[in-house]
Amino acid sequence: MRIVMIGSGYVGLVSGACFADFGHQVVCVDKDAEKITRLKAGDIPIYEPGLDELVARNVAAGRLSFTTDLAGPVGEAEVVFIGVGTPARRGDGHADLSHVHAAAREIGAALTGFTVVVTKSTVPVGTGDEVERIIREVNPTADFAVASNPEFLREGAAIEDFKRPDRIVVGIEDERARAPMTEVYRPLFLNQSPLLFTSRRTSELIKYAANAFLAMKITFINEIADLCERVGADVQAVARGIGLDNRIGPKFLNAGPGYGGSCFPKDTLALVKTAQDHDAPIRLVEATVQVNDQRKRAMGRRVIAAAGGDVRGRTIGVLGLTFKPNTDDMRDSPALSIIRALEDAGAKIQAYDPEGMDAARALMPDVTYVENAYAAAEGASALVIVTEWDAFRALDFARLRASMAQPVLVDLRNIYRPAEIEKAGFRYLSIGRPGDMPARPADTRTLVSELQ
Repeated sequence: MRIVMIGSGYVGLVSGACFADFGHQVVCVDKDAEKITRLKAGDIPIYEPGLDELVARNVAAGRLSFTTDLAGPVGEAEVVFIGVGTPARRGDGHADLSHVHAAAREIGAALTGFTVVVTKSTVPVGTGDEVERIIREVNPTADFAVASNPEFLREGAAIEDFKRPDRIVVGIEDERARAPMTEVYRPLFLNQSPLLFTSRRTSELIKYAANAFLAMKITFINEIADLCERVGADVQAVARGIGLDNRIGPKFLNAGPGYGGSCFPKDTLALVKTAQDHDAPIRLVEATVQVNDQRKRAMGRRVIAAAGGDVRGRTIGVLGLTFKPNTDDMRDSPALSIIRALEDAGAKIQAYDPEGMDAARALMPDVTYVENAYAAAEGASALVIVTEWDAFRALDFARLRASMAQPVLVDLRNIYRPAEIEKAGFRYLSIGRPGDMPARPADTRTLVSELQ
Protein backbone atom coordinates (compact mmCIF):
# COMPACT_ATOMS: atom_id res chain seq x y z
CA MET A 1 0.00 0.00 0.00
CA ARG A 2 0.98 3.64 -0.47
CA ILE A 3 1.30 5.16 3.01
CA VAL A 4 2.22 8.68 4.13
CA MET A 5 3.39 9.32 7.69
CA ILE A 6 3.13 12.99 8.67
CA GLY A 7 5.63 13.66 11.43
CA SER A 8 9.05 12.02 11.62
CA GLY A 9 9.52 12.13 15.35
CA TYR A 10 9.55 9.10 17.61
CA VAL A 11 6.12 7.69 16.71
CA GLY A 12 6.18 8.66 13.04
CA LEU A 13 9.69 7.44 12.29
CA VAL A 14 9.36 4.10 14.09
CA SER A 15 5.91 3.45 12.63
CA GLY A 16 6.91 4.51 9.12
CA ALA A 17 10.03 2.34 9.13
CA CYS A 18 8.10 -0.67 10.42
CA PHE A 19 5.34 -0.25 7.84
CA ALA A 20 8.01 -0.12 5.15
CA ASP A 21 9.53 -3.29 6.57
CA PHE A 22 6.14 -4.95 6.06
CA GLY A 23 6.50 -4.19 2.35
CA HIS A 24 4.41 -1.01 2.09
CA GLN A 25 5.61 2.06 0.21
CA VAL A 26 6.07 4.71 2.89
CA VAL A 27 6.87 8.42 2.66
CA CYS A 28 7.67 10.20 5.92
CA VAL A 29 6.88 13.93 5.82
CA ASP A 30 8.19 16.56 8.22
CA LYS A 31 8.30 20.37 8.16
CA ASP A 32 11.73 20.35 9.79
CA ALA A 33 14.03 20.53 6.76
CA GLU A 34 17.14 19.85 8.85
CA LYS A 35 15.61 16.64 10.22
CA ILE A 36 14.68 15.46 6.72
CA THR A 37 18.19 16.22 5.47
CA ARG A 38 19.64 14.16 8.32
CA LEU A 39 17.27 11.28 7.65
CA LYS A 40 18.12 11.25 3.97
CA ALA A 41 21.79 11.04 4.96
CA GLY A 42 21.09 8.08 7.25
CA ASP A 43 21.50 10.13 10.44
CA ILE A 44 18.74 9.10 12.86
CA PRO A 45 17.79 12.06 15.11
CA ILE A 46 16.55 9.88 18.00
CA TYR A 47 18.08 6.94 19.83
CA GLU A 48 16.08 3.72 19.56
CA PRO A 49 17.86 0.34 19.45
CA GLY A 50 17.80 -1.12 15.94
CA LEU A 51 16.09 1.86 14.31
CA ASP A 52 19.12 2.96 12.28
CA GLU A 53 19.47 -0.47 10.68
CA LEU A 54 15.71 -0.70 10.02
CA VAL A 55 15.62 2.70 8.31
CA ALA A 56 18.76 2.01 6.26
CA ARG A 57 17.45 -1.35 5.06
CA ASN A 58 14.14 0.01 3.85
CA VAL A 59 15.61 3.14 2.27
CA ALA A 60 18.01 0.92 0.35
CA ALA A 61 15.10 -1.27 -0.76
CA GLY A 62 13.22 1.78 -2.05
CA ARG A 63 10.28 1.34 0.33
CA LEU A 64 11.00 4.27 2.64
CA SER A 65 11.69 7.90 1.75
CA PHE A 66 11.68 11.31 3.43
CA THR A 67 10.47 14.71 2.27
CA THR A 68 9.24 18.11 3.39
CA ASP A 69 6.61 18.09 0.62
CA LEU A 70 3.23 16.97 1.92
CA ALA A 71 0.95 17.63 -1.04
CA GLY A 72 2.51 15.28 -3.60
CA PRO A 73 2.73 12.14 -1.44
CA VAL A 74 -0.70 12.71 0.16
CA GLY A 75 -2.31 13.06 -3.26
CA GLU A 76 -1.05 9.58 -4.19
CA ALA A 77 -1.59 7.85 -0.83
CA GLU A 78 -4.19 5.30 0.15
CA VAL A 79 -3.65 5.84 3.87
CA VAL A 80 -2.27 8.98 5.56
CA PHE A 81 -1.18 8.80 9.19
CA ILE A 82 -0.91 11.86 11.44
CA GLY A 83 1.99 11.19 13.80
CA VAL A 84 2.84 14.69 15.03
CA GLY A 85 3.48 15.73 18.62
CA THR A 86 0.69 16.46 21.10
CA PRO A 87 2.53 17.89 24.13
CA ALA A 88 0.78 19.19 27.22
CA ARG A 89 -0.43 22.69 26.49
CA ARG A 90 1.41 25.31 28.50
CA GLY A 91 -0.73 26.66 31.30
CA ASP A 92 -3.66 24.27 31.50
CA GLY A 93 -2.39 20.72 30.83
CA HIS A 94 -4.71 19.99 27.91
CA ALA A 95 -3.13 18.24 24.92
CA ASP A 96 -1.85 20.77 22.38
CA LEU A 97 -3.54 19.77 19.12
CA SER A 98 -2.25 22.64 17.01
CA HIS A 99 0.05 20.37 14.99
CA VAL A 100 -2.73 17.82 14.44
CA HIS A 101 -5.11 20.52 13.22
CA ALA A 102 -2.45 22.04 10.94
CA ALA A 103 -1.76 18.62 9.44
CA ALA A 104 -5.48 18.07 8.85
CA ARG A 105 -5.72 21.35 6.93
CA GLU A 106 -2.80 20.48 4.68
CA ILE A 107 -4.10 16.96 4.13
CA GLY A 108 -7.52 18.29 3.20
CA ALA A 109 -6.03 20.53 0.54
CA ALA A 110 -4.01 17.67 -0.98
CA LEU A 111 -6.51 14.78 -1.06
CA THR A 112 -7.38 13.15 -4.38
CA GLY A 113 -9.47 9.99 -4.51
CA PHE A 114 -10.66 7.99 -1.52
CA THR A 115 -8.12 8.17 1.33
CA VAL A 116 -8.14 6.98 4.93
CA VAL A 117 -6.75 9.65 7.27
CA VAL A 118 -5.56 8.13 10.53
CA THR A 119 -4.67 9.82 13.81
CA LYS A 120 -1.78 7.86 15.31
CA SER A 121 -0.79 10.68 17.64
CA THR A 122 -2.19 10.39 21.15
CA VAL A 123 -5.23 12.66 21.09
CA PRO A 124 -8.19 13.40 23.38
CA VAL A 125 -11.61 11.94 22.75
CA GLY A 126 -13.35 13.75 19.90
CA THR A 127 -10.19 14.74 18.02
CA GLY A 128 -11.13 12.53 15.08
CA ASP A 129 -14.39 14.44 14.79
CA GLU A 130 -12.47 17.72 14.64
CA VAL A 131 -9.99 16.35 12.06
CA GLU A 132 -12.92 15.29 9.90
CA ARG A 133 -14.57 18.71 10.27
CA ILE A 134 -11.36 20.54 9.33
CA ILE A 135 -10.76 18.42 6.22
CA ARG A 136 -14.37 18.85 5.15
CA GLU A 137 -14.12 22.60 5.66
CA VAL A 138 -10.92 22.84 3.60
CA ASN A 139 -12.10 20.50 0.85
CA PRO A 140 -15.89 19.97 0.81
CA THR A 141 -15.70 17.50 -2.09
CA ALA A 142 -12.93 15.30 -0.64
CA ASP A 143 -13.59 11.56 -0.48
CA PHE A 144 -12.08 10.31 2.77
CA ALA A 145 -12.63 8.55 6.08
CA VAL A 146 -11.00 9.44 9.40
CA ALA A 147 -9.81 6.63 11.68
CA SER A 148 -8.06 6.41 15.04
CA ASN A 149 -5.09 4.05 15.46
CA PRO A 150 -3.23 4.81 18.70
CA GLU A 151 0.35 3.65 19.19
CA PHE A 152 1.44 1.50 22.13
CA LEU A 153 5.21 1.74 21.80
CA ARG A 154 7.67 1.58 24.69
CA GLU A 155 10.75 3.67 24.15
CA GLY A 156 13.72 1.33 24.01
CA ALA A 157 11.57 -1.54 22.71
CA ALA A 158 9.49 0.23 20.08
CA ILE A 159 10.34 -1.94 17.08
CA GLU A 160 9.55 -5.13 18.97
CA ASP A 161 6.31 -3.60 20.25
CA PHE A 162 5.27 -2.54 16.75
CA LYS A 163 6.03 -5.89 15.13
CA ARG A 164 4.72 -8.08 17.96
CA PRO A 165 1.96 -6.03 19.54
CA ASP A 166 -0.40 -7.09 22.30
CA ARG A 167 -3.20 -5.60 20.21
CA ILE A 168 -3.89 -3.26 17.30
CA VAL A 169 -6.72 -0.82 18.00
CA VAL A 170 -8.52 0.88 15.10
CA GLY A 171 -11.45 3.23 15.61
CA ILE A 172 -13.70 3.93 12.62
CA GLU A 173 -17.03 5.55 11.86
CA ASP A 174 -17.00 4.93 8.10
CA GLU A 175 -16.99 1.20 7.22
CA ARG A 176 -14.99 1.96 4.08
CA ALA A 177 -11.93 2.41 6.31
CA ARG A 178 -12.04 -1.17 7.61
CA ALA A 179 -10.55 -2.90 4.55
CA PRO A 180 -7.61 -0.49 4.03
CA MET A 181 -6.70 -0.58 7.73
CA THR A 182 -6.88 -4.37 7.75
CA GLU A 183 -4.53 -4.43 4.76
CA VAL A 184 -2.09 -2.05 6.44
CA TYR A 185 -1.74 -4.45 9.37
CA ARG A 186 -2.17 -7.68 7.41
CA PRO A 187 1.33 -9.01 8.24
CA LEU A 188 0.55 -8.75 11.95
CA PHE A 189 -3.00 -10.00 11.59
CA LEU A 190 -1.71 -13.15 9.90
CA ASN A 191 0.53 -13.67 12.93
CA GLN A 192 -2.62 -13.54 15.08
CA SER A 193 -1.99 -10.18 16.71
CA PRO A 194 -5.47 -9.12 17.87
CA LEU A 195 -6.96 -6.49 15.55
CA LEU A 196 -9.66 -4.67 17.51
CA PHE A 197 -12.09 -2.44 15.61
CA THR A 198 -14.06 0.00 17.74
CA SER A 199 -15.78 3.34 17.37
CA ARG A 200 -13.40 6.25 16.87
CA ARG A 201 -14.02 7.84 20.25
CA THR A 202 -13.58 4.50 22.01
CA SER A 203 -10.23 4.02 20.31
CA GLU A 204 -9.08 7.48 21.37
CA LEU A 205 -10.02 6.78 24.97
CA ILE A 206 -8.36 3.32 25.01
CA LYS A 207 -4.93 4.92 24.63
CA TYR A 208 -5.41 7.34 27.52
CA ALA A 209 -7.03 4.72 29.74
CA ALA A 210 -4.16 2.28 29.14
CA ASN A 211 -1.46 4.80 30.00
CA ALA A 212 -3.34 6.09 33.03
CA PHE A 213 -3.78 2.56 34.37
CA LEU A 214 -0.07 1.77 33.99
CA ALA A 215 0.85 5.08 35.62
CA MET A 216 -1.44 4.22 38.54
CA LYS A 217 0.20 0.80 38.84
CA ILE A 218 3.65 2.39 39.08
CA THR A 219 2.43 4.94 41.62
CA PHE A 220 0.70 2.24 43.65
CA ILE A 221 3.85 0.16 44.07
CA ASN A 222 5.85 3.30 44.90
CA GLU A 223 3.47 4.08 47.75
CA ILE A 224 3.63 0.46 48.89
CA ALA A 225 7.43 0.86 48.87
CA ASP A 226 7.12 3.78 51.29
CA LEU A 227 5.00 1.64 53.58
CA CYS A 228 7.51 -1.23 53.32
CA GLU A 229 10.23 1.07 54.61
CA ARG A 230 8.11 1.99 57.62
CA VAL A 231 7.15 -1.57 58.57
CA GLY A 232 10.33 -3.44 57.59
CA ALA A 233 8.94 -5.29 54.57
CA ASP A 234 10.56 -5.82 51.14
CA VAL A 235 8.73 -4.17 48.25
CA GLN A 236 10.34 -6.46 45.68
CA ALA A 237 8.93 -9.52 47.47
CA VAL A 238 5.56 -7.78 47.82
CA ALA A 239 5.55 -6.97 44.10
CA ARG A 240 6.37 -10.56 43.22
CA GLY A 241 3.71 -11.83 45.60
CA ILE A 242 0.95 -9.73 44.07
CA GLY A 243 2.30 -9.97 40.52
CA LEU A 244 1.92 -13.75 40.51
CA ASP A 245 -1.81 -13.15 40.64
CA ASN A 246 -2.67 -13.22 36.94
CA ARG A 247 -5.38 -10.63 37.52
CA ILE A 248 -2.61 -8.18 38.46
CA GLY A 249 0.50 -9.38 36.63
CA PRO A 250 4.15 -8.49 37.33
CA LYS A 251 4.72 -5.68 34.84
CA PHE A 252 5.02 -2.05 36.01
CA LEU A 253 5.49 -3.14 39.63
CA ASN A 254 9.10 -1.99 39.98
CA ALA A 255 9.38 0.62 42.72
CA GLY A 256 11.48 3.64 41.85
CA PRO A 257 11.70 7.43 41.73
CA GLY A 258 8.47 7.94 39.80
CA TYR A 259 7.44 7.77 36.16
CA GLY A 260 8.51 10.19 33.45
CA GLY A 261 8.89 10.20 29.68
CA SER A 262 6.95 11.43 26.71
CA CYS A 263 3.66 9.64 27.43
CA PHE A 264 2.60 9.03 31.02
CA PRO A 265 2.98 12.58 32.40
CA LYS A 266 1.19 14.34 29.56
CA ASP A 267 -1.40 11.61 28.95
CA THR A 268 -2.49 11.32 32.58
CA LEU A 269 -2.80 15.09 32.79
CA ALA A 270 -4.73 15.29 29.51
CA LEU A 271 -7.12 12.57 30.70
CA VAL A 272 -7.70 14.44 33.96
CA LYS A 273 -8.52 17.61 32.02
CA THR A 274 -10.82 15.78 29.59
CA ALA A 275 -12.69 14.14 32.47
CA GLN A 276 -13.10 17.47 34.26
CA ASP A 277 -14.38 19.12 31.08
CA HIS A 278 -17.05 16.42 30.79
CA ASP A 279 -18.00 16.63 34.48
CA ALA A 280 -16.73 13.09 35.15
CA PRO A 281 -13.61 13.66 37.27
CA ILE A 282 -11.21 10.73 37.58
CA ARG A 283 -10.00 11.03 41.17
CA LEU A 284 -7.63 8.06 41.00
CA VAL A 285 -5.75 9.55 38.07
CA GLU A 286 -5.73 13.00 39.67
CA ALA A 287 -4.12 11.48 42.77
CA THR A 288 -1.65 9.57 40.61
CA VAL A 289 -0.44 12.77 38.96
CA GLN A 290 -0.04 14.55 42.30
CA VAL A 291 1.70 11.65 44.07
CA ASN A 292 4.13 11.11 41.20
CA ASP A 293 5.12 14.78 41.08
CA GLN A 294 5.70 14.80 44.83
CA ARG A 295 7.71 11.59 44.70
CA LYS A 296 10.25 12.87 42.20
CA ARG A 297 10.94 15.88 44.40
CA ALA A 298 11.16 13.67 47.49
CA MET A 299 13.92 11.60 45.90
CA GLY A 300 16.21 14.63 46.06
CA ARG A 301 15.58 14.93 49.80
CA ARG A 302 16.32 11.21 50.17
CA VAL A 303 19.73 11.66 48.58
CA ILE A 304 20.50 14.67 50.78
CA ALA A 305 19.61 12.69 53.89
CA ALA A 306 21.76 9.75 52.77
CA ALA A 307 24.72 12.08 52.26
CA GLY A 308 24.46 13.34 55.85
CA GLY A 309 21.78 15.99 55.65
CA ASP A 310 23.89 18.81 54.22
CA VAL A 311 25.26 18.73 50.66
CA ARG A 312 26.24 22.38 50.31
CA GLY A 313 29.55 22.55 48.47
CA ARG A 314 29.74 18.77 48.20
CA THR A 315 29.76 16.63 45.07
CA ILE A 316 27.00 14.14 44.25
CA GLY A 317 27.49 11.63 41.44
CA VAL A 318 24.44 10.78 39.33
CA LEU A 319 24.21 7.68 37.13
CA GLY A 320 21.44 7.86 34.53
CA LEU A 321 19.61 10.92 33.28
CA THR A 322 17.00 9.64 30.83
CA PHE A 323 13.60 8.63 32.17
CA LYS A 324 14.34 4.98 31.34
CA PRO A 325 17.18 2.99 29.75
CA ASN A 326 17.66 2.47 26.00
CA THR A 327 16.47 5.93 25.06
CA ASP A 328 17.87 9.45 24.92
CA ASP A 329 14.55 10.95 26.04
CA MET A 330 14.81 13.42 28.93
CA ARG A 331 11.18 14.48 28.98
CA ASP A 332 9.88 14.60 32.58
CA SER A 333 12.74 12.38 33.71
CA PRO A 334 12.97 11.97 37.51
CA ALA A 335 16.61 13.03 37.15
CA LEU A 336 15.48 16.57 36.38
CA SER A 337 13.65 16.96 39.70
CA ILE A 338 16.30 15.13 41.70
CA ILE A 339 19.20 17.16 40.34
CA ARG A 340 17.27 20.41 40.72
CA ALA A 341 16.65 19.61 44.41
CA LEU A 342 20.32 18.76 44.95
CA GLU A 343 21.49 21.93 43.20
CA ASP A 344 19.03 24.01 45.22
CA ALA A 345 20.62 22.51 48.34
CA GLY A 346 24.05 23.64 47.16
CA ALA A 347 25.43 20.39 45.76
CA LYS A 348 27.71 20.09 42.74
CA ILE A 349 26.58 17.39 40.33
CA GLN A 350 28.72 15.04 38.26
CA ALA A 351 26.58 12.94 35.93
CA TYR A 352 26.90 10.23 33.34
CA ASP A 353 24.34 8.68 30.99
CA PRO A 354 25.14 6.39 28.04
CA GLU A 355 22.81 8.23 25.62
CA GLY A 356 21.10 11.18 27.27
CA MET A 357 23.84 13.71 28.00
CA ASP A 358 23.43 15.75 24.82
CA ALA A 359 19.76 16.31 25.57
CA ALA A 360 20.48 16.88 29.27
CA ARG A 361 23.01 19.65 28.66
CA ALA A 362 20.32 21.96 27.32
CA LEU A 363 18.12 21.31 30.36
CA MET A 364 20.76 21.25 33.11
CA PRO A 365 23.66 23.47 32.06
CA ASP A 366 25.30 23.61 35.52
CA VAL A 367 25.86 19.85 35.73
CA THR A 368 29.35 18.49 35.02
CA TYR A 369 28.97 15.73 32.44
CA VAL A 370 31.63 13.00 32.54
CA GLU A 371 32.68 10.06 30.39
CA ASN A 372 31.74 7.09 32.61
CA ALA A 373 30.32 5.97 35.95
CA TYR A 374 33.66 6.07 37.71
CA ALA A 375 34.27 9.68 36.75
CA ALA A 376 30.83 10.52 38.14
CA ALA A 377 31.84 9.00 41.47
CA GLU A 378 35.18 10.82 41.75
CA GLY A 379 35.21 12.81 45.01
CA ALA A 380 31.47 12.31 45.54
CA SER A 381 29.76 12.25 48.92
CA ALA A 382 27.11 9.97 47.45
CA LEU A 383 26.50 8.14 44.19
CA VAL A 384 22.90 7.93 42.95
CA ILE A 385 21.53 5.42 40.43
CA VAL A 386 18.57 7.15 38.78
CA THR A 387 18.20 5.12 35.56
CA GLU A 388 18.78 1.36 35.37
CA TRP A 389 21.07 1.18 32.36
CA ASP A 390 22.79 -2.19 31.95
CA ALA A 391 26.12 -0.35 32.18
CA PHE A 392 25.40 0.27 35.89
CA ARG A 393 24.53 -3.31 36.85
CA ALA A 394 28.07 -4.62 37.39
CA LEU A 395 30.07 -1.72 38.83
CA ASP A 396 33.48 -2.23 40.45
CA PHE A 397 32.72 -1.14 44.01
CA ALA A 398 36.30 -1.33 45.21
CA ARG A 399 37.24 1.14 42.50
CA LEU A 400 34.28 3.34 43.35
CA ARG A 401 35.03 3.39 47.08
CA ALA A 402 38.66 4.30 46.49
CA SER A 403 37.66 7.43 44.59
CA MET A 404 34.66 8.66 46.59
CA ALA A 405 34.70 11.11 49.48
CA GLN A 406 32.10 8.96 51.26
CA PRO A 407 31.07 5.40 50.31
CA VAL A 408 27.33 6.02 49.96
CA LEU A 409 25.20 4.45 47.21
CA VAL A 410 21.58 5.50 46.74
CA ASP A 411 20.02 2.97 44.38
CA LEU A 412 16.67 4.35 43.24
CA ARG A 413 16.07 1.35 40.94
CA ASN A 414 16.89 -1.54 43.33
CA ILE A 415 19.34 -3.15 40.92
CA TYR A 416 21.70 -4.40 43.64
CA ARG A 417 21.34 -6.65 46.68
CA PRO A 418 21.91 -4.75 49.92
CA ALA A 419 24.17 -7.38 51.46
CA GLU A 420 26.69 -7.39 48.61
CA ILE A 421 27.00 -3.60 48.53
CA GLU A 422 27.31 -3.31 52.29
CA LYS A 423 29.98 -6.03 52.19
CA ALA A 424 31.92 -3.80 49.80
CA GLY A 425 32.01 -1.14 52.52
CA PHE A 426 29.19 1.09 51.32
CA ARG A 427 26.23 2.57 53.09
CA TYR A 428 23.45 1.43 50.79
CA LEU A 429 19.95 2.86 50.45
CA SER A 430 17.44 1.57 47.92
CA ILE A 431 13.65 1.78 47.62
CA GLY A 432 11.16 -0.05 49.80
CA ARG A 433 13.45 -2.60 51.41
CA PRO A 434 14.32 -3.11 55.10
CA GLY A 435 16.81 -0.46 56.24
CA ASP A 436 15.88 1.98 53.47
CA MET A 437 14.31 4.65 55.66
CA PRO A 438 16.38 7.78 55.01
CA ALA A 439 17.75 9.50 58.07
CA ARG A 440 15.69 12.33 59.53
CA PRO A 441 17.40 15.61 60.43
CA ALA A 442 17.65 14.51 64.07
CA ASP A 443 19.74 11.53 62.95
CA THR A 444 22.11 13.56 60.81
CA ARG A 445 24.98 13.82 63.32
CA THR A 446 24.97 10.09 63.94
CA LEU A 447 24.88 9.34 60.22
CA VAL A 448 27.81 11.63 59.51
CA SER A 449 29.92 9.99 62.22
CA GLU A 450 29.08 6.57 60.77
CA LEU A 451 30.29 7.65 57.35
CA GLN A 452 33.60 9.09 58.55
